[in-house]
Amino acid sequence: MIFSWLSALADWIDRFNTAVGRAAAWAALFIVTMQFIVVILRYAFDTGSIWLTESIIYGHATLFMLAAAWTLREGGHVRVDVFYADASPHRKALIDLVGAILLLLPFMLVLLYFAVPYAARSWAVLEHSRETSGLPLIFVLKTLIPIFALLMALQGGAQAIRAAAVLRHK
Repeated sequence: MIFSWLSALADWIDRFNTAVGRAAAWAALFIVTMQFIVVILRYAFDTGSIWLTESIIYGHATLFMLAAAWTLREGGHVRVDVFYADASPHRKALIDLVGAILLLLPFMLVLLYFAVPYAARSWAVLEHSRETSGLPLIFVLKTLIPIFALLMALQGGAQAIRAAAVLRHK
């Protein structure tokens, strides 16, 4: 009973992170478009824009912070395959469970612990760029850090649930 509920929870987390990741993937098109505009402005019109340049940084941060959990779900993160590549499904599940519980989740919880006050302080003063014509949205950018930690912790939990289910049906 509990494993069916946990499996349903893991499925929901997977669907949620997939939706967030696919939405964030559109930031790649934004980044390329903005970078193209910056290059055209610089070389064809001999002008630049701090606002456009900062928007590329924001798009890059959005892409990587919001799509990281989806990438974890899809197995796209770099891992050391020395122990994992030729392992049995049982051993892979054990590695995934230990990795999620001892490495991923604690790190994400510590990051969340420090990132929430960091973002909250930025929101309190509505922090903006130090550049005169920069984007006035640093507080939004800093909010991506706790969101990243939360999404990764959720996906780590889903990974642990799936690994425990494999180990349970040994």
